[in-house]
Amino acid sequence: MSDLTAAMLERGQKARMAARRLREASGETRTNALHLLAIKLRLNAKAILDANRIDLDNGRANGMTEAMLDRLSLDPARIEGIAAAVDMIAGTKDPLGVETERWTAPVNGLDIARVRTPIGVLGIIYESRPNVTADAAALCIRSGNAAILRCGSDCLQSSLAIAGLIGEALSEAGLPADGVQLVDTPDRAAVGLMLSGLNGTIDLIVPRGGKSLVARVQAEARVAVLSHLEGMNHTYVHEAANADMARALVVNAKMRRVSVCGATETLLIDKAVAPVLLPLIAADLCAKGCELRADDTARAIVPDMIKATLEDWSTEYLAPVLSVAVVDNIDAAIAHIEQYGSGHTEAIVTDDAEAASTFLNRVDSAIVVHNASTQYADGGEFGFGGEIGIATGRMHARGPVGAEQLTTYKYMVRGQGQTRP
Repeated sequence: MSDLTAAMLERGQKARMAARRLREASGETRTNALHLLAIKLRLNAKAILDANRIDLDNGRANGMTEAMLDRLSLDPARIEGIAAAVDMIAGTKDPLGVETERWTAPVNGLDIARVRTPIGVLGIIYESRPNVTADAAALCIRSGNAAILRCGSDCLQSSLAIAGLIGEALSEAGLPADGVQLVDTPDRAAVGLMLSGLNGTIDLIVPRGGKSLVARVQAEARVAVLSHLEGMNHTYVHEAANADMARALVVNAKMRRVSVCGATETLLIDKAVAPVLLPLIAADLCAKGCELRADDTARAIVPDMIKATLEDWSTEYLAPVLSVAVVDNIDAAIAHIEQYGSGHTEAIVTDDAEAASTFLNRVDSAIVVHNASTQYADGGEFGFGGEIGIATGRMHARGPVGAEQLTTYKYMVRGQGQTRP
C-alpha cells in the first residue's frame, strides 16, 4: 500500500468518526463553530491573501487564463464576502431534526415521522476557487456532515490557509477538527482514491468544476455523485421586452463576472424586436469588451459580429464572449435551449405575463428566471448563505445546493406495543 493510499484511508476513517459527533452535536454548537470561522477569516485576511498571492504567481507562470485567474483571485472585499457568507449560513435555520411529515398509519396505528438527518461524509472535489473551501466547509458543518475536500492544485495554498482556520474553529467550538479535512497534496491519485469511496467511508461525491472533472467523476465514482454540470445559460429577449431593461439585464448577465457558472453564454432575441434592439445591446456589450459570435440573421442586422460555428452554441466560454441568435418566437427560443442548454439557468425578459409563465413552466432547467439576470444563480442570492454548486440533475437536489440539500432523511416510528400479525 502506498503512503498516499494509507494517508487517504486514514482521512476517511477520521471523517467517519467525526461525522458521528457532528450528527449528534446541537445546532447551537455548529452555529458557534461557523461564527468562529467567520471571525477567523476576517482576522487572518492578510495570511490568506499572502497564500493566494503564491497561487496567483504560480497560475500566471503556468499560463492560466484571465477568467481562471479571476476565479482564483482573492482580495479584502472577497474575503469579507466569504466571511459574510459563513455568517449567513450560520444564520440559516438548522436543517437537522426537522420533521418534514408526520402521520399515523391507518392499518397499524404506528406514529411515523420523516426527519432530516445528515448524509454522513461528503467528498467534495473542486478546482481553482478557494472560496469553495470555506463555503463547502460551512455548509457541511451547518448540515452536520463531515467533509473531505480536494481542491485544484491551482488554489492549494489559499485553501490550506483557509482550512487551517476551519480546523481551529471546529476545535474551539468543541467539535472534531477532522470534521473538515483538506487533501494537502496536488497528486491527482488522491482524486481516484476518493472516487473509490475510501473503503466505504465516503457517502457522496460532489464535483464542482469543468466538464472534464465532472465527466471523470461520473465515469469512475463507486459512490453516489451529486453532479454540477457546466452553465450553458441563455437569456431570451422576448418581443414584449422593455428595451431599457433588456439592455441592462443582458450586459449584467454576461459581463458582471464572466467566470461564474451563472453567466449567460447565449443571447436569444425575438425577430420582432431584433432589428431595433439588437444593435443597441450589441453596442452595450462591445463597449464592455465582449466579443459577439452570431448566426446569419443576427449578422445581417449587426454585420460586425463574428460568424458563429455550431460549437459556439454549446460552449461555456467563461470569458467575455457571447453567442447571439435571432429566433422566430418563444417556441423557437425554448427549442434552442432544449437542444443546447445544460439544464442550469435560463432567463426571459418580457412584460408579457403569459409569455413569462409559458417560459417558466416549459423550460426544464434547474433555475428559470423572469426579468432578472442569470447571475443570480447563486446560493447566497437564494438566501442559502452559500452553495456547493448548482445541481443540474433531477435526483435528490436541484439548483443551488445549500445546507438543507445536503441532508437525507430517516423514519422515526413510535408504537404502543404493536406486533405484526
